[in-house]
Amino acid sequence: MTSNSKIVALIVAAGQGSRAGGDIPKQFRSVAGKAVLAHAYDALAAHGGIDAIHIVLGDGQEATARTALGERAASFVTGADSRRGSVRAGLEAITAQGGADIVLIHDAARPFLPGAVVDRLLAALESGTGAIPTLPVADTLIREAGSIMGDGVGRDGLHRVQTPQAFRFDAIVAAHRAWSGVREATDDAQILKGWGHDVILVQGHERLEKLTYPQDFARAEAQLATPRSTRVGMGYDVHRLAPDEELWLAGLLVPHDRGLAGHSDADVALHAIVDAVLGALAEGDIGSHFPPSDPQWRGASSDRFLAYARDRVAARDGRIEHIDLTIICEAPKIGPHRDAMRTRIAEILAVPVDRISVKATTTERLGFAGRREGIAAQAVATLSLPALS
Repeated sequence: MTSNSKIVALIVAAGQGSRAGGDIPKQFRSVAGKAVLAHAYDALAAHGGIDAIHIVLGDGQEATARTALGERAASFVTGADSRRGSVRAGLEAITAQGGADIVLIHDAARPFLPGAVVDRLLAALESGTGAIPTLPVADTLIREAGSIMGDGVGRDGLHRVQTPQAFRFDAIVAAHRAWSGVREATDDAQILKGWGHDVILVQGHERLEKLTYPQDFARAEAQLATPRSTRVGMGYDVHRLAPDEELWLAGLLVPHDRGLAGHSDADVALHAIVDAVLGALAEGDIGSHFPPSDPQWRGASSDRFLAYARDRVAARDGRIEHIDLTIICEAPKIGPHRDAMRTRIAEILAVPVDRISVKATTTERLGFAGRREGIAAQAVATLSLPALS
């Protein structure tokens, strides 16, 4: 997978969800004032790497879906009587619109998708054809014998499978077209495996539990209603300009006659953001997590450090609400690169680009920055965390 790979998401929302109760299909029911389908859409749209979102609906559901999604841009496809048929319809529709390199197939009934799960799936496809998020089974398992307890079932090696499931697009399309299984497949990974491809397992997330029964909706409402606190952190970093170095700023290689010197790639902008995020978490600074004395970080790309900070937020069920970055230098000019920098930071943090601010200023030729000896950056990160976190 390259940076130019076209990645599309396919949300399967064609079911009736009768077990969930209610007067309308569960994907259109409201949780915390927003339709389940809209929650699922927003979670995928927040990931900067996804280029388009397609939604498979049941016959006659488009008007309801448009109401649920409001102004959100999505392509609708009419599904079939089975989940497999609905996914196939969605894949064929994407093919008709020019295809893709990667497809993420996601159930609308799993609306609370952390961006870190998408990152793990896409990383797995660097060396594979398919990948799925799973969680190990922790509970004791038994077989039912009428209304009494039957034999226990060993849980070693057993996993609960979640979505989205990520695939090389051409491979999953071919697998669907060739499917001739005796039993109806319950997910797309089974179809790919049946066509002879291995499927990689990545770590899933508890927030991806499927909404199936009325009590699941009550649980989701309670989770989203949990009081949250706002945390703000500040980061500041400086690196020296030196000849024969590349200039990395905000995740971009910027043309310049000199670059920043440091143990890693010395991306002063990303370092400041990492410190701001870690500061908001009260988890130290970048040096305490990636000590410059450790040779494994020599020359390391700073997007790894920022992805780590992002995952620290996700591990505490937090959200990155806003990043405000200021780059302080006389040269190069930041303006021509500002939009690309915002986009790159949003991609790494898996947040919408409108949550990222990038500014630049000079020091009126005063101090080390004014003398063009180095570049500084400061950042403010605003997070929301569960109040008891």
